[in-house]
Amino acid sequence: MNKGRIEAFSDGVIAIIITIMVLEIKVPHGEKFFDLIPLIPIFLSYVLSFVYLGIYWNNHHHMLQTVKKINGGILWANLHLLFWLSLIPFVTGWMGENHFEKEPVALYGFILLMAAVAYFILQNLIIKAHGKESVLAKAIGRDIKGKISPVLYILGIIFSWINPWISGALYVFVALMWLIPDNRIEKITKSETELKK
Repeated sequence: MNKGRIEAFSDGVIAIIITIMVLEIKVPHGEKFFDLIPLIPIFLSYVLSFVYLGIYWNNHHHMLQTVKKINGGILWANLHLLFWLSLIPFVTGWMGENHFEKEPVALYGFILLMAAVAYFILQNLIIKAHGKESVLAKAIGRDIKGKISPVLYILGIIFSWINPWISGALYVFVALMWLIPDNRIEKITKSETELKK
């Protein structure tokens, strides 16, 4: 299978996920700015989830730039990732509607954790299909951020029962950590191209 099909399908699914999320923000019955105040928690959870989806879309795009062949395992791993990402609108809405209460914040962290696990599986299947000397394997290296993120999600889930705001801060921290452009793949791809010249 051509990698263009998996990219196009994934892009379409992520676009639909974002659309579903924004449609969950209901227009208030009133014309005053004051009428928007009850929407603040919903909007904040939307912004955080939008950033996470943007990070996944960006990193997924860069990762697929290194792919030369697609097999059944990669297809299923990609669907597995999209499954967890598709649950983000639900947990985003639940968390925002309930003003960041314990259970919604814990479930939000669990979905983020499972998406991270799914991304890790996909990444490793791509590396397995292309070899330890592949562009992706070289670019990932020790993958410090990839190892720290699940630990912070687990801490966020635990802290949600103590203080959900600490959990929220951990989720925001992970998002900020990944928001900083990760140019490892671009660097390796550029150096590989230069070596071939």
